[in-house]
Amino acid sequence: MKPPRIIIVMGVSGSGKSTVAIALAKATAGKFLDADDFHSAANVAKMASGHPLDDADRAPWLARIRREVIDPAPTGTLTVLACSALKKAYRDQLGVGTTGVALVYLEGDHETLMKRLQHRHGHYMKADMLASQLATLEAPSPDEGITLSIAPPVDEIVREIRAAFDL
Repeated sequence: MKPPRIIIVMGVSGSGKSTVAIALAKATAGKFLDADDFHSAANVAKMASGHPLDDADRAPWLARIRREVIDPAPTGTLTVLACSALKKAYRDQLGVGTTGVALVYLEGDHETLMKRLQHRHGHYMKADMLASQLATLEAPSPDEGITLSIAPPVDEIVREIRAAFDL
């Protein structure tokens, strides 16, 4: 199997997307990007005020990520993108399932996710928004990518990803 040029590490807030994606990029000499950095100021303000984004809010954000990250990502180096990608339609827009774009879903139980969010400071995504993310989440099917538990240590999750994609 040819290694992907992009791995999207997805999950709800608190699943460890950024932590795992950073560790994977470091372990593979890849490039890390956080989809949160591509949100408009209006989206960030909306989330910071405790209001979840809707599909209309997300559409230009997803289009920007596709245009600025996915499509121009070079072959021969790995780009690791941390992105919630909660719905299948979002993942389709990001190119999941197309040549060179792979998906890792970090799955965790409500209790663990809430505990992590309650101990996180300085992030606009508040713990009380977890319920809306879980309600929106359409867990990926096996043909979209791999699903890994958030329970193991990060280095073990990274080893599993590397083994799954021959990195």
